[in-house]
Amino acid sequence: MSTEIGSGAGDAALRRCIACSSDEFARGHWGRAPLLTRSAELGRDFTDLLSAAAVDELVSERGLRTPFLRMAKEGTVLAQARFTRGGGAGASVTDQAADDKVLAAMADGATLVLQALHRTWPPLVRFATDLAGELGHPVQINAYVTPPENQGFAAHYDVHDVFVLQVAGRKRWTIHEPVVLDPLDNQPWENHRAEVSARAAEAPVIDAVLEPGDALYLPRGTIHSAVAQGETSIHLTVGVHPISRYQLVRQLLDLAQDDPALRASLPMGVDLSDPAVLADELADTVRLLHERLDAIAPADVARRVGVDLMRRTRPEPIGPLAQLDAAATLTPSSVLRLRPRLRIRVESDEQELRLVLLDRTHRLSLEAADAVKALMTGASVCVDELPGLDGDDRLELGRTLLRAGVAVLA
Repeated sequence: MSTEIGSGAGDAALRRCIACSSDEFARGHWGRAPLLTRSAELGRDFTDLLSAAAVDELVSERGLRTPFLRMAKEGTVLAQARFTRGGGAGASVTDQAADDKVLAAMADGATLVLQALHRTWPPLVRFATDLAGELGHPVQINAYVTPPENQGFAAHYDVHDVFVLQVAGRKRWTIHEPVVLDPLDNQPWENHRAEVSARAAEAPVIDAVLEPGDALYLPRGTIHSAVAQGETSIHLTVGVHPISRYQLVRQLLDLAQDDPALRASLPMGVDLSDPAVLADELADTVRLLHERLDAIAPADVARRVGVDLMRRTRPEPIGPLAQLDAAATLTPSSVLRLRPRLRIRVESDEQELRLVLLDRTHRLSLEAADAVKALMTGASVCVDELPGLDGDDRLELGRTLLRAGVAVLA
């Protein structure tokens, strides 16, 4: 038996970005159309996620290194020497953020980009974890800090969906229809500069100034540019990397290589670039591929997609020292729950139960199956109430799951 499980429910993080229901967003906007939502509709701003003081702390006190920050001006990315230097005594690195250099570059009109804040700033770590769990797709978060009346990047499109969350200041956004629908990672806007420039010269579908607390959703491929208005603008770009049908195709092709007939060498001594020569071989290959694809079970593809999601998403953070202490002091009255947003595959056969994580597998006795099943529902369970085990075995399972980072104290 194999079950893919990702705990966590609700849409609280998504509702920070949209005022409509998640169902309405899924039907009318997800991957289809931009959505502008004003702060009055959302009911709160985004200063709990990031603030000007947080930006200063990240740049001056957190020891950020490239690529966790970059700077750009008028469409050109600055050389890292313009805003970094060595870390000084005890830090043998050469590319830490230099607050005085960042200051000078911003005074000259450059935009500061703080990248991968879903890994470095605690409020955004939590927000990204929740949003990825709600959407079912990986999430990244960058912040863009642009001086007044300046522009960091020219009109372009992204190969991932975007939620723009305006934190401070005002920024004018100009939105145009795509020139490439649903672009993949290997179809960046730089490959279509002329078409993007021509489309950006047409009448926009949205031309709006985002105020603090406003949110804007853009499907991948949507052409956009933004210019800060009369004050420094800070906005978050929440990038959503959707699992696409093309990725399913890639998974299917990877599974197709299990067929020896599809691995066979083509004939020698002939010109394989000649369509007439290749025609029969191609027809046979298509037939064999069709047969192989028809035989692939959805569970085989789902397992591979699950591994990909394990690699690209993170569960709720845990403290290693806190987990070790919790395991050491666990009692029958302690209450456990599955680590929120954890993606884990549960397998079993006649000999054992296996908890499969990204880079390790924990093997348990079959007697633990009912207890594990109870935790996998996401409910909080008292150790003394874990089903199918006696007292000592319950405590031992609880300690094992805490040390493995599978369970946490409720």
